[in-house]
Amino acid sequence: MASNESLSLPFTPSDRLANEDLLPVAERRWATYSFFALWMSDIHSLGGYVFAAGLFFLGLAGWQILLAMLAGILIVNQLLNGVGVMGQKTGVPYPVLARLSFGVFGANIPALIRAAVGIVWYGVQTWLASLSLVILVEAVWPGASAALPGQWLGLSTLGWLCFMSMWLLQLVLFWRGMEWVRRFIDFCGPAVYLVMFALAAWMLSQAGWEAFTLRLSDRVLSTAETVYEMLGVVALVVAYFAALLLNFADFSRFGVSEQAVRRGNFWGLPINFMLFALVTVIVTASTLVVFGEAILDPIEVVHRIENKPVLILGSLTFVIATIGINIVANFVSAAYDIANVAPRHITFARGGLITALLSIAVLPWQLYHNPVVINLFVGGLGACLGPLFGVIMVDYYWTRRRQVVIADLYSEDPAGRYWYQGGVNLRAVAAFVPAASLACMVVLWPGAGHLEAYGWLIGTLAAAAVYALIMPREPA
Repeated sequence: MASNESLSLPFTPSDRLANEDLLPVAERRWATYSFFALWMSDIHSLGGYVFAAGLFFLGLAGWQILLAMLAGILIVNQLLNGVGVMGQKTGVPYPVLARLSFGVFGANIPALIRAAVGIVWYGVQTWLASLSLVILVEAVWPGASAALPGQWLGLSTLGWLCFMSMWLLQLVLFWRGMEWVRRFIDFCGPAVYLVMFALAAWMLSQAGWEAFTLRLSDRVLSTAETVYEMLGVVALVVAYFAALLLNFADFSRFGVSEQAVRRGNFWGLPINFMLFALVTVIVTASTLVVFGEAILDPIEVVHRIENKPVLILGSLTFVIATIGINIVANFVSAAYDIANVAPRHITFARGGLITALLSIAVLPWQLYHNPVVINLFVGGLGACLGPLFGVIMVDYYWTRRRQVVIADLYSEDPAGRYWYQGGVNLRAVAAFVPAASLACMVVLWPGAGHLEAYGWLIGTLAAAAVYALIMPREPA
């Protein structure tokens, strides 16, 4: 399966650096709506729901939270426009774009870090989606768990069947290619919205309009604490999109125009994100009245609903939502990143299959229930995404002045612009390593205090500053 139809090239690429999937794309079909739908699929997820609802428990007034969220998502929108332009203009995916700054072979460093994050979260999201499927199966077949006894590696028989069903369904969708991915997310985002609106209306009908509130916490904050928490919300919103800030070029390369990317980002990020946040807080506030406690997990909300048709529809919705974000945020990137390691042998499709197999091997349900492991592994790797972003953005916009020699991205010629020293840019590595170490310390070290929310920002700025200082700027 080829992920795209590549250009007729005026140069001969090295087979150690290129295959059909990694070459610049020729056929571009992603218009404004496709990018809008992509962000709906990314945001309308279990993680997005819990993240947005959780911010309303920080003790801030509703307008303060919404203002901070708006500031954060506007920053994200601008940053993603910057990344989107890089992908749309060059037509290459993230790991190839990383060759600009890290070198044609050094790009495997940022590619494999991003792949590792994607693989783990792909497994976790697949398992979370399977929980919705378990609820759906038990609603239709109440005796399912009893009829399928036993456990293996910490997961019940029914759990395994649902997990593997979700795993296979996503793999089949992915193997149909990027055009099928586009069609799926074009449907997925709006469909989830309709059900989320219906769920909010149903919960309000059960709770009464007195449940409508934007303040879910009894904390009273001082002025200084209020400012600090608001800045923390801004940083958290930006960090939430850290993974796609790196690899958005995997999708924007298919954009029909730069304007289509920008318009899709505007409707899919500031507008959509704020509206979805309002829907989640309405549902969460209603759970206080209906169930006597605030429930941030939408799967748990659906599980407690005694109306079977509502329960079935809700469970099916979160299955679809999780598939959407998993394909967008985890699967596609990891497939490209793994293919970049050995393009001669690993295609986009094979990279996806490797991603899927590794997502089982990490036993995601075990990781999810071990906060220490997931914090050290995913938190540490996640802290490295900011420094990678800082180096790549400074290189393209400051060092290169937006000028790219496409042929040299696929060349092993020592005279090539991106060969550096043996295919690795040691200056990029020198900027990345200390910045990543600093970001990891901020995120993981207890002595860092309450700076965890700023880990991505600190790492990004540190790497960007060092790289700008040590990397010679090209002439205008």
